[in-house]
Amino acid sequence: MSQISVSGLKKYYKVHQKEPGLSGSIKSLFNRKYYDVKAVDDVSFEIAEGELVGFIGPNGAGKTTTLKVLSGLLYPTSGLVSVLGYTPWDRKPAFQKQFSLVMGQKNQLWWDLPAIESFILNKEIYEVPDDKYKKTLDELVELLEVGEFLKVQVRKLSLGQRMKMELIAALIHSPKILFLDEPTIGLDVVMQKKMRDFIKQYNRKYQSTIILTSHYMDDVKELCERVVIIDHGKLIFDGKLNDIIKKYADHK
Repeated sequence: MSQISVSGLKKYYKVHQKEPGLSGSIKSLFNRKYYDVKAVDDVSFEIAEGELVGFIGPNGAGKTTTLKVLSGLLYPTSGLVSVLGYTPWDRKPAFQKQFSLVMGQKNQLWWDLPAIESFILNKEIYEVPDDKYKKTLDELVELLEVGEFLKVQVRKLSLGQRMKMELIAALIHSPKILFLDEPTIGLDVVMQKKMRDFIKQYNRKYQSTIILTSHYMDDVKELCERVVIIDHGKLIFDGKLNDIIKKYADHK
């Protein structure tokens, strides 16, 4: 049974078309012209419970925009989306308690506080019972090996340590759906490997459904059997990673 269903998803942006020169700038003040940027253009796919799917494509392909629609941060131009039976942009509290979005270039931790304080805040926001919070926190801290850094001010953590704390903050309420947008960006090779190992372990242990975007093919090759490829907002491939590798290997 699908936990994520996307049908005919479109997200267009109207962008002001600037004319060259001073006269063009003055003219555009009174007679603005716009054109559509098709960030996501008629994308459809389904993801079953427990799948770990690579969502890949070049910069500007529409990956992050799609994840923002799936998590309810953006309204689509058109199309149908169901995540755990909810329409994401309705932003119902029951839905928001069942997913997490982790963006490698965005911070959800309080910069001037120890990470543990952000975890406690998330516990209250998501109404996680004390016993479940302690059990989940202990498991995540052990898996990510960050026990000695819990009370260190976030700004003093290394990038790798901080990314681990971001993951704990995102997982403290045990979400059924996890959207990972470039979770290893900026990390060194050793830390990338540790992050991949954790994601793999977490997926196997909790059978969480994960969509992963990454520009590092090692992330995708190690974690994902299935990939969805998007380019210029269009879905161009949805299938087994081995099939796409074999397809292009055959063209060499």
